[in-house]
Amino acid sequence: MTDEQQHWETVYRTKAADAVSWYRPHLDTSLALIERAAPDRNAAVLDVGGGASTLVDDLLARGYRDLSVLDISAAALNVARERLGETANAVTWMATDLLDTPLPQARYDLWHDRAVFHFLTQAEQRAHYLRQLTRALKPGGHAVLATFGPQGPLKCSGLDTIRYDVEGLTRALGDGFTLIDSTLEFHATPFGTTQPFLYALFRRTSADAA
Repeated sequence: MTDEQQHWETVYRTKAADAVSWYRPHLDTSLALIERAAPDRNAAVLDVGGGASTLVDDLLARGYRDLSVLDISAAALNVARERLGETANAVTWMATDLLDTPLPQARYDLWHDRAVFHFLTQAEQRAHYLRQLTRALKPGGHAVLATFGPQGPLKCSGLDTIRYDVEGLTRALGDGFTLIDSTLEFHATPFGTTQPFLYALFRRTSADAA
């Protein structure tokens, strides 16, 4: 197990799912952007870093039928699977490091990431992420990315982060992706603090974005 995997396993084995700073009962902004970009309930949706999030519950409730959730922490995924019960069998679960796992080519219509990309502080990590995104997302598909905004924290869960404005996030994805929309959400943590999250919707416009 890598140091990063051990870190997140420890987080989810020692803290309740609703006792971490990024917890929200429902990811309303993500849901709205997903339904806007991929209204077809047969669309293939991949939630990277989905962990214990309730996003998968809400997408299932809305009738989405091709859902995959990837997270580096098996413990986090187990929280979601246990919460869903037998319904969890309708979801593909991947307990793996996004940067190291082979993803199927052009498999997904929509890629969702809330709070993975801003942990990638090294240029090599971001380049590898972009290669994974470009490989897995269909040309013409959409990506919903949520990162800490310009005034967001520089650390989260003891790890360094990068803050983005919409121009910086657009540059990070490169010419193969076109910005469709963005919004700034002020997330109220369970501890009474506020974290600005930048949400951005992109469309993949090139087959060779990486």
